[in-house]
Amino acid sequence: MNAIPFFDSRPMLSKIAEANFPSRFGHFRIYGFEGAYDGAPQKCEPQKYEVEECVVLRMGDVAAGSEPPLVRIHSQCLTGDVFHSLRCDCRSQLELSLNLIAEEGRGLLIYEHQEGRGIGLLNKLRAYELQDGGADTVEANERLGFEADLRDYRMPAEILRYFKIKSVRLLSNNPEKIAALENAGIRVAERIPCVIAPHESSEGYLRTKKQKMGHLLD
Repeated sequence: MNAIPFFDSRPMLSKIAEANFPSRFGHFRIYGFEGAYDGAPQKCEPQKYEVEECVVLRMGDVAAGSEPPLVRIHSQCLTGDVFHSLRCDCRSQLELSLNLIAEEGRGLLIYEHQEGRGIGLLNKLRAYELQDGGADTVEANERLGFEADLRDYRMPAEILRYFKIKSVRLLSNNPEKIAALENAGIRVAERIPCVIAPHESSEGYLRTKKQKMGHLLD
């Protein structure tokens, strides 16, 4: 077995595959990446590490041009993206972003494997149970022993470096994504809101995002 190398706080990024990807939004190039991160080793314990997988859709030449490309960092949401859940606005934000990228003919969508704000699919469903009992999304995560949001955005910054992107127009309502990119040396030239008209099933979810998590929502 090969020895596991020691990593710094930046991921060791590897491109695993790429292929043509026609879609109803337009023709993309799809990429699969792995990022290996160092953990927090204890004294006399071996180095710990974790591997994250990520999918990227690219349209056009994102490194060329005078204007920074549109970029969306999207966290996986099986219930929303696949099953059309109305408990959240994830699918609507995903489709809005893909449509905007397609309209310009240039941009990048980074799809991270961070279900349920990083707590995983089954814990997300456990959080749904607590929300049915009256908890909001932050309270539900905390009752399960998690922080309100466990997501990490180191890998998107490395992916942007891979594509030689130094400045972006970020499709996001989340100030933590902006801060993470800028702290990693990626300039956010513009934030483009991803605001979706609320459904009665998602009003509480959006209210919690704004009031407790600081998301930039009207």
